[in-house]
Amino acid sequence: MDNYAVIFDMDGVIAHTNPYHSEAFRQFFDNYNVPYTDQEFEDHMYGKHNDYIMRYFFKRELSDEEVKRLADEKEALFREIYRSHLEPIAGLPEFLAALRSEGIHIGVATSAPRANLDFILDGLALRPLMDSVLASEDVTAHKPDPEIYLKSAANLDTRPANCVIFEDSFSGVSAAINAGAKVVGVLTSHTKEQLPPCQHYVRNYYQVDVAKIKQMLAIHHA
Repeated sequence: MDNYAVIFDMDGVIAHTNPYHSEAFRQFFDNYNVPYTDQEFEDHMYGKHNDYIMRYFFKRELSDEEVKRLADEKEALFREIYRSHLEPIAGLPEFLAALRSEGIHIGVATSAPRANLDFILDGLALRPLMDSVLASEDVTAHKPDPEIYLKSAANLDTRPANCVIFEDSFSGVSAAINAGAKVVGVLTSHTKEQLPPCQHYVRNYYQVDVAKIKQMLAIHHA
């Protein structure tokens, strides 16, 4: 029997972190007198890797070392801001437990740094439910490149076609499509119209169940 898997992005998918990332970026950019607009956050922050974000907003040459230092500073600020608000998107723990009970493998694949991934997975006690855990440090090409999802599928001993990926950003959905997986759009940060076409959409995990996942994967014998 083939292995089947469900893979989750993290920010906006496991936890509704994006408003707190926005607040962290506002404080961070204000500290450095870097201008920004809400529209720029929409277009150039959500779902993007810190390397891109820093180079876009600072609008000057940045060395790799400077980018890492700035990104580490911003992410530490995010964790400080979000610590007292840490919670999963509604219904997620129950959904994960249901997937595991049906023998469906589970992974997380995020463009966020590993420090944030550890902070959220361990803070929510979700790590024991994960069969594959990948962060930005685990890949060389970032979303919309499919590398992180191709690597996740390999970690889960399956093919991308046997995976359903939950994503909330344009670049993330694009990465999932580029990998050849089925995609569920999580509408925490964007509308359906702002995302590439997905097979299904949810606002929380009470709006999806294992039967829907099996239907998307055409699992008739499981």
